[in-house]
Amino acid sequence: MDLAQYIRDIPDFPKPGILFKDITPLLAEPRAFQDSIDRLYERYRAAHIDAVAAAEARGFLFAAPLALRLQKPLVPLRKPGKLPYRTYSLKYELEYGSAELHIHIDGVSEGARVLLVDDLLATGGTMRAGCQLIEKAGGQVAACAFLVELGFLNGRDVLKPHEVFSLIRY
Repeated sequence: MDLAQYIRDIPDFPKPGILFKDITPLLAEPRAFQDSIDRLYERYRAAHIDAVAAAEARGFLFAAPLALRLQKPLVPLRKPGKLPYRTYSLKYELEYGSAELHIHIDGVSEGARVLLVDDLLATGGTMRAGCQLIEKAGGQVAACAFLVELGFLNGRDVLKPHEVFSLIRY
């Protein structure tokens, strides 16, 4: 199945000059959504993965069903004030400002190999912060997986030395 046909281009969103890759048509087509999860599962089912993590919100859409298929814990990386227990936090810079992610202090076991998942890789800032936060919590980054990658923004370079895998690459 050609998953790219389910990604809609939205010009000038969220600001002029940006061509936004909208994943909602893929989510609205159960066969395409299922195929994307199946492909990620096939890629990582034999890998040594102890947990699956994702930053809110769209990353959760792919990480949750993948974690279920892999029979691994799901580790949410959330914005400040969203997790009820004690957390590690990491502030980071993005091309349009700054952001912060949190993880429960018991979110990953010491040395756990964690697969980080998101819907889209652009410049890599959020996923790099997610990798750093997993490491701060005592885990190891097994790989970073995406539905869509905007290759021209070189986000995978920011994530080195971690493995980067994407289902659709523009």
